[in-house]
Amino acid sequence: MNTRNELPPPSLMPAPPPRIGYIRPMALVLFLGALVLLAFRLSDLLLMLFGAVIVAVALRALAQPLGQYLRLPPRLAVGVAVTLAVVGIVLGSWLVGDRLVEQFDDLARKLPAAIAKLVSWARERTIGEALWKVWRGTNADDVPWASVAVAATQALSAVGGIGLVLVVGVYLASDPLMYREGVVRLVPPAYRGRVDDALLASGHALSRWLLGQGISMLFVGTSTAIGLALLGLPLALTLGLVAGALAFIPFFGPIASGVLAVLLAFMQGPELALYVAILCVVIQQIEGNLLMPVVQRWAVELPPVLGITAAVIFGLLFGLPGVILASPLMVVAMVLVRMLYVEGVLES
Repeated sequence: MNTRNELPPPSLMPAPPPRIGYIRPMALVLFLGALVLLAFRLSDLLLMLFGAVIVAVALRALAQPLGQYLRLPPRLAVGVAVTLAVVGIVLGSWLVGDRLVEQFDDLARKLPAAIAKLVSWARERTIGEALWKVWRGTNADDVPWASVAVAATQALSAVGGIGLVLVVGVYLASDPLMYREGVVRLVPPAYRGRVDDALLASGHALSRWLLGQGISMLFVGTSTAIGLALLGLPLALTLGLVAGALAFIPFFGPIASGVLAVLLAFMQGPELALYVAILCVVIQQIEGNLLMPVVQRWAVELPPVLGITAAVIFGLLFGLPGVILASPLMVVAMVLVRMLYVEGVLES
């Protein structure tokens, strides 16, 4: 008789305990979700840090040729770049600052009259009268003092935020390697090399994009000021400065500057307003179809659809700061997605 303990057949053996391999992916998903939620709650701070990164990249782009030409160490080259930027701003303010302040004051005074004249001209047309009735029906006559107070508070907060962005940007530009290494050490060691390469590529792409965008803004501002002056429109210098600054925002910025110029031209008459509108369209067509293709041969190319989509998405998520920083955010996102996801996950 066989006294050995024989094993039961496989069909009668107890089922093994369920594997717990799914816990790790679930924990990773929960961690990423919590990280996204935290980033959304701290969106204002993250946007300010990204603005500081843009300032740092611009300073490094100016400091690098200065360091090579003057044979200066990186930190001293950044100090020289900051000094030159401050001297340039002070010199520009001394040369044209008074005139710009006067023109901006004149713009603030003339804008309500221009709006009133445009409304009066539009109400002489049937469709304009219908739109005016709709507008009057959706707006109260009382001044929204609560909204005015909120706007004033936001303006003061924006001024303080800009100052903080500039200060942090100078510190980032003085020693970018230390901060980049700190970010890289937050990821697992196996991925640190690829993340470091992606951050370097993002900074390089952002630097090239800023240079190309600066050329575009200079062209739009200068050509707008010269064209409006030739047409005889007052405040040409101020309107050119506004057009150049708003060219930083894709699609919506040129529309806003063009509407402002046409609105002020209505004070001189509808014919001048038509000429100003044609001028703005021609400048944007030259900038978009002739200048930018040449610039984008050695700068970063941001497709127009992505630029407009980025402005809408980041505007819905973060408000006006998201619209302003939409293009550089999309440039960095394109590089990170390409290097970390497409090349690092899909193609590896």
